Amino acid sequence: MSVTDNRFRLILVLVLIVYVNLFVDGVVSSTSQDYKQALKNSLLYFEAQRSGVLPPNQRVDLVGGYYDAGDNVKFGFPMAYTITQLAWAVVEFKAQLEAQNELQNALSAIKWGADYLIKAHPEPNVLYAGVGDGDSDHQCWERPEDMTTPRTVHKIDKQSPGSDLAGETAAAMAAASLAFKDVDPKYSLLLLSHAREVFDFATSHEGRYTDSIPSAAQFYSSSGFKDELLWAAAWLERATGEKPYMDLLQNTQDTGGVRTMFSWDDKYVGAQILVAKLILEGKLPNSGNLGGFKQQAEEFLCNCIQKGNNNVFKTSGGLLWFNQWNNLQYTTSASMALAVYADYLSASGQALKCASSLANPSDLIAFARSQVDYILGANPRNSSYMVGFGSNYPQQAHHRGASIVSIKKDPTPVGCKDGFDRWFNNAQPNPNVLVGAIVGGPDRSDNYADQRSNYQLAEPATANTAPLVGVLARISST
Repeated sequence: MSVTDNRFRLILVLVLIVYVNLFVDGVVSSTSQDYKQALKNSLLYFEAQRSGVLPPNQRVDLVGGYYDAGDNVKFGFPMAYTITQLAWAVVEFKAQLEAQNELQNALSAIKWGADYLIKAHPEPNVLYAGVGDGDSDHQCWERPEDMTTPRTVHKIDKQSPGSDLAGETAAAMAAASLAFKDVDPKYSLLLLSHAREVFDFATSHEGRYTDSIPSAAQFYSSSGFKDELLWAAAWLERATGEKPYMDLLQNTQDTGGVRTMFSWDDKYVGAQILVAKLILEGKLPNSGNLGGFKQQAEEFLCNCIQKGNNNVFKTSGGLLWFNQWNNLQYTTSASMALAVYADYLSASGQALKCASSLANPSDLIAFARSQVDYILGANPRNSSYMVGFGSNYPQQAHHRGASIVSIKKDPTPVGCKDGFDRWFNNAQPNPNVLVGAIVGGPDRSDNYADQRSNYQLAEPATANTAPLVGVLARISST
């Protein structure tokens, strides 16, 4: 081989290295710019999910409501969690949302749901749990405007309690009261008043809401209510500073242990993180039950970032994978927990002590960012799992309103079974793009079937997108 050949090869290698570096830098730069668009999209999705008479400033032509997912039922349990997560985003990342001109849209998303929760609480010991019947609804495929299914109303009361539902509703209202504290003090106080009453109802009449409303069990079954009571107490303590809420946290014998997920059904991680914040700030001792909250929260986070004793499964493509059914809801909630706790640690000048090594706040943010990047397209399929984001995203999201032509284009009513024949079973992309919706996502092997019928992977839900709002706000400004 000649000297000339060697020089040529060396030059070629150097050119390739420069090219690769430029390419990687371009991807990072492009992705970081895209966080702003993704944040905008994620809040737009909640307008598409609204139920009821739409306001003049409605920006989305797709009819819908704060239905839980792709159906026409309003389930109070996941809806309240959705509001809590949206409010948490404003409480923690208000400045970042404002910097992206999305604060007002976030507040509007919270208020649309919070107003409903207020209406659902007409008396101190009464809370309406939902509207519609899941069984009959799932037998039909109709636009919300064409609904022919029963709009059955369910409630909990003293005789038929639901501490989990009431607890989560109290958490949502308390968190929302903090979100509105500076911008609308009167509304904030109204929310706080309802939060107190609903929490008193939850603690004085204990029970699982799905025991009182069995029809909800197959859709959003509750595994217990102790976590919701702690989560609500933590939010009420933060909103009021009042001793009874702190006493409940200090005196509990059930801090949850190290959890395997954070979700609409399991709030222990959220409660643990809020208590840990007070410990990091020096307002509470890092000992006893209180110290247990902090230790368990941090072990969960260590497991998420793959530095713990029992790490969360991560796909070969890099996604945290918790469950075969709608996995991304757990991924986004875990990412929100990481983003929030990173800032708590940073404010206190501390690091996360994991089993394998220390993790700095920047490490937590970097890991949360990696999950967002995967969701937005940096994955083996090069596919975004946010509908309407990028050039390659799910075309057949399992969602009635998205999959049937808009009533403004064709007002002809779509019957219960007609919807299956004409829209559900056709292989065409949805006629309406449900911008900002996060579908269930890929399986544990990074595979995804873009099929409307695959509700395990293809159905979006408000509980999927809500936690992502805070994460996107946090990383879009860095």
